[in-house]
Amino acid sequence: MKFGHFSHVWGKPDMTGAQRYEQLWREIRLCDELGFDYGFSVEHHFRPDESWMPSPNSYVIAAGMQTKHIRLGAMGYVVPLHNPVRLAEEIIVADQMLNGRLEVGLVPGIVKDYFGPYGVPYDDSRRAMTLEFVEFLRRACSATEPFDFDGKYHQVSQLLMCTPPVQRPHPPLWIETRDPPTLAFCAREGINTGYFFLFRRSSAHARYTKFLEQWQAAGWTQKPNIGYSTAIYVDETDDKAIERGLHQAGRAYRGFVGQAGSEAELKTLLAQHAEKFYERGEPEAADIVMHLADPEWLLENDLILVGSPDTVARKLKDWATHGMFNTFLGEFNFGTLAEDDLMRSLRLFGSEVMPMLRHFEPF
Repeated sequence: MKFGHFSHVWGKPDMTGAQRYEQLWREIRLCDELGFDYGFSVEHHFRPDESWMPSPNSYVIAAGMQTKHIRLGAMGYVVPLHNPVRLAEEIIVADQMLNGRLEVGLVPGIVKDYFGPYGVPYDDSRRAMTLEFVEFLRRACSATEPFDFDGKYHQVSQLLMCTPPVQRPHPPLWIETRDPPTLAFCAREGINTGYFFLFRRSSAHARYTKFLEQWQAAGWTQKPNIGYSTAIYVDETDDKAIERGLHQAGRAYRGFVGQAGSEAELKTLLAQHAEKFYERGEPEAADIVMHLADPEWLLENDLILVGSPDTVARKLKDWATHGMFNTFLGEFNFGTLAEDDLMRSLRLFGSEVMPMLRHFEPF
């Protein structure tokens, strides 16, 4: 298995932006020392009560200056919000600045509120635009002479980047998705994928088994990375983990639904967001959203990881087997978790959990 530090860079009420980012670099430096494979951040916008990371390239470059080995990237760039030429340029230069440590996650964006201020329509073209950008980026990375690109969403004439990326023909690509047609695209194109804890692992098994079959049919000889992401807290014993981390882990994703002034308002917001998943035909995700603020329910339903190193390793091995993932992207920093607890959790995961699972292959 492979392991990553995943961060929404949640805003902290007792920290300035500068202090929050400094804490993030301390996390990333420790992950680098412990041998984590990846460090990923989101691209979120316009939510002072939620994520403070609107610019994943800022994250990538700053984190790269703090580290030597860990591979870094966005998970992912919201492609429709970017000028494609500028995004391709920044990806290529970031790979040079990291000397070939860049990973590239691409997403179409699911939060409508991000699009309006950018003057970008939030419509059904988002996914097709993102998938077309894959070919555009590949051309931009590999071209040694000026090239033309005449796609439905991306058009350019006589374009040549200032430098190629270090990684040839391009940095590794990821599209986290549970959408079957997009998974089929990823399999054909050799693109890593993954999913978030809102998609139950019991449902994921068949879908990602099919993805692996399509991957093999496409002729790829290496295994894809299939990531899985959720909140995690590790402590010396199960009792200490539950006492120090359960409540905080249960608050990890409350920011998704907006700031609530009371429990009644929170329940209303959760119900409103759950309705969106019902409308999309995803009742399991809706059920999870309804319980986002209930840490005991999340733990009982094996949706967050809280425990001792042995407990976490045992659960992860079982989860990976039944959920068809071989890369765990843990969200370690959430709520108002004290930094001493945060760093202890990271150290225990890196020094005790990762060695137990490093040579385990779920598929």
